[in-house]
Amino acid sequence: MSDRPQDTQAAALLSVLDLAEREPDVFVGKTPSTERQRIFGGQVAGQALVAAGRTVPGERGVHSLHSYFLRPGDPAEEIRYSVDRIRDGRSFSTRRVIACQRRRGEDVAIFALTADFHAGEPAVAEHSLPMPQAPGPDEMMGTEEIVARHGERAAFMAAMGRVVEQRFLHDPFAAPPKSPPNTQSWTWFRVAGELHDDPVVQAAALTFVSDLTLLSAGFARLGGGWPDFIGASLDHAVWFHRPVRADDWLLYETDSPAAAAGRALCFGQVWSADGTHVATVAQEGLIRSLDR
Repeated sequence: MSDRPQDTQAAALLSVLDLAEREPDVFVGKTPSTERQRIFGGQVAGQALVAAGRTVPGERGVHSLHSYFLRPGDPAEEIRYSVDRIRDGRSFSTRRVIACQRRRGEDVAIFALTADFHAGEPAVAEHSLPMPQAPGPDEMMGTEEIVARHGERAAFMAAMGRVVEQRFLHDPFAAPPKSPPNTQSWTWFRVAGELHDDPVVQAAALTFVSDLTLLSAGFARLGGGWPDFIGASLDHAVWFHRPVRADDWLLYETDSPAAAAGRALCFGQVWSADGTHVATVAQEGLIRSLDR
């Protein structure tokens, strides 16, 4: 018998990433109902990537995306993704996506993304970062354990945990302060259930999940945990080095090389369970203490 949760959980993520084409190159996405009733940044980034991918030849896979969070999203309003086909070359395609919502009778932009797609070609040379020596997912804490330990403080994790399985090396609500040179954090994640094989959906699912814990690297040197700080993503970038499956276990290493003026720059590296370096993530975010 498979140890995977029911595929209905993967279907929940697929439903978020399954956009309707309202008119040529304009797609509409929905926001699931959640306890916090807010739009998660990874959702908008993942949906925007799907919108871009739907306008690109199937043999061209995404190799990078760069995006900015412009305004908070309203979960009660639909999100419209307008795709600009900037360029289709012999081997590269570039798309720009603007996500808009209605506010007081007019459209306002809440998110902007540029994504580049490549047909692939023979590599002159290949290299990648080696996978760190981290415990496997079965040796780390799961979301259910953390929710049981912290009760109401961690209740918001339960809904996401039904869609994305996560394993934590340290309790995110009581993490000890980190100091150089050991400032990295590690988590394992995978979509709860099996996604279909569409490479754009797999890449979008990775983009979705990569926003979950990245900003916490910005306050890792302070110790404490998520309830002690509030944060907001300002931008988000992903480089896809190799094909990825977000429904298999992936190791996520996060770190923050710099923080100043209320902003923290955070980097993430992603490896598949077999040690293949599949993606690099970068994000700058705003971090504030709750007592501000």
